[in-house]
Amino acid sequence: MESKSLTKPDSQGFFGAYGGQFVPEEVRARLNEVSDALAQAEKDPRFLEDLSQLSIHYSGRPTPVFLCKNLTQSLGGASIWLKREDLNHLGAHKINNTLGQCLLAKRMGKKRVIAETGAGQHGVATAATAALLGLSCTICMGAVDVERQHLNVTRMKMLGASIQVATAGQRTLKEAVDEALALWVADPDMFYVLGSAVGPHPYPYMVRLFQSIIGKEAREQMLKECGRLPDHCLACVGGGSNAIGLFAGFLNDPTVQCIGVEPGGRGDGLGEHAASLCLGEPGVLHGFNSYMIKDAQGEAGPVYSISAGLDYPSVGPEHALLKDTGRAKYVRVTDEEALEAFFALSHHEGIIPALESSHALAYAIRLAKTLPKDKILLVNLSGRGDKDVSQVENLLERGVYKPNEHTL
Repeated sequence: MESKSLTKPDSQGFFGAYGGQFVPEEVRARLNEVSDALAQAEKDPRFLEDLSQLSIHYSGRPTPVFLCKNLTQSLGGASIWLKREDLNHLGAHKINNTLGQCLLAKRMGKKRVIAETGAGQHGVATAATAALLGLSCTICMGAVDVERQHLNVTRMKMLGASIQVATAGQRTLKEAVDEALALWVADPDMFYVLGSAVGPHPYPYMVRLFQSIIGKEAREQMLKECGRLPDHCLACVGGGSNAIGLFAGFLNDPTVQCIGVEPGGRGDGLGEHAASLCLGEPGVLHGFNSYMIKDAQGEAGPVYSISAGLDYPSVGPEHALLKDTGRAKYVRVTDEEALEAFFALSHHEGIIPALESSHALAYAIRLAKTLPKDKILLVNLSGRGDKDVSQVENLLERGVYKPNEHTL
């Protein structure tokens, strides 16, 4: 499923100084139950075959790579390729993870699953997978995100999930996680399907395990299509699941630079962005240690992004280690840059990207213009933009953003 030489967390669940289980003893027992079940499942040929068959016949893998010929020509520099995770069933990379986790829940004898969601794609994927496998499903979502991602809320309900709206705090992804964790802890028969490479051990490793199919496929496909590996691999980073999934295929290739692109939002002030790696510092949130955005009291600070899936005040611990070791580079782009990339791909290639993925694309556009034509950039297009159409339309109608036909 993934390269055996990739870093695994130590026996306490740490990637270097990051990760771990900063939770009460009774919660640690629940986590260790999941960890033990995962350790058995990832060595079980039957489990792996079931996951493979669902990935092929339900999700539609493998997803292709695609050369953006028109966009590349307009930029006049390095070529831009996409890993088309937007072509998965339900339109995002999230299904890779929910298939694995819900299969594990069934293996453990659980009847109910719960999940958090921001942009709604993880919620939709969890609801669909639960329906497929006969599990009852509850999705926790912040009230702000319920409003701006109404389409995905409707999809979750159609798939049979119940929606638990988080109304505390900023009413976005952090609060959805708070709500989901509380409900999970209270119900021993429930399995928590965590959507990103965050949280206490074993979740960061488990999500990487199930998302590593992205990088594995992409590496083989780029060798076939280009005859060599890309020079740069780029992915957006909120919690970091799509990025760590792509990076997993290339971390052992020193010639490939891995670049994670965080939401720079509206500026560098507290509450204006969600760039944990670029502008945060180490701290503990939701049971794990990693880079996080802090307020004056050292608690999780307010965050913002135009993308509902990126406004989380921390980031996966493996990304923190990759930053510290220099194996991956982390940068940030603004809302405006992400919107320009959203329209650039739509206009040049007829592909409407998710606003999350548009962040990675925006940095690729910036970078491509500075590189010679023989260089290759691979961007993980982690999701399609159907869910964001109403939000972007609203921004245009209110005059908050005016697309520039000459931004390239």
